[in-house]
Amino acid sequence: MKIAAISTSTPVSSVALADGRRVVATAENHNPRGHAGFVVAALEFCIQNAQWSPEEIEAVVVDVGPGLYTGIRVGVSVAQGIGASIGAQLAAAGSLDALALRATTGHRRIFAVVDVRRGEVVVAGYRPVPGGVMRDYPVELTTAERFLAMLSVQREKILLVGDVQALGRGAVTGLGGVRVGRPRYPTAEALAEAGAGLLERGEAPHPDAVRPRYLRDPDVNINWERLRSPFRWDDSP
Repeated sequence: MKIAAISTSTPVSSVALADGRRVVATAENHNPRGHAGFVVAALEFCIQNAQWSPEEIEAVVVDVGPGLYTGIRVGVSVAQGIGASIGAQLAAAGSLDALALRATTGHRRIFAVVDVRRGEVVVAGYRPVPGGVMRDYPVELTTAERFLAMLSVQREKILLVGDVQALGRGAVTGLGGVRVGRPRYPTAEALAEAGAGLLERGEAPHPDAVRPRYLRDPDVNINWERLRSPFRWDDSP
């Protein structure tokens, strides 16, 4: 299956194309305010590099968060626009899952962290298993102070990935058994891998049913009809 993946939930936006589980093209941009101008152009660039036509895309995997409100809205609206334009399936993947999937450890428990501003973070816990990770601590909206307090009483080795800087400078210093690793931000490549599994299991909702995962009320009310991507891809010159 030919898959396009979109990640826009953090300051780094990225897109990827994958043929099954093999990534064939990627593009990335670090600009917390540049998601809207980047995603469609990056997809077109990747499609050209992969020598695909837009109509060959069978599914789109989109990062539904948690993360930045505006970035997530951009990714979801573009994904829905592609689905409406060329009839591609949609799969919704999470930023925390994508972070944990790329964490490099074989024995440490993994905690993924996403900065959602206003002094809060979203976290989730995972254990490495053959072929990937398994979530064993639910997705939770919390403060840096509460999360650090929870880590301080853990009795096992932990790898922190994601935007650990949001916890404060030197926040994990002195926490025995806690190590900081990569990645800092989720990538479209990891989303493509996670999405391939969802699609293989038939977990592809109707495109209109895909919604951001904010975990708290957004700063503004969202008019989804106005935000829906109006573009249509066209191969004609």
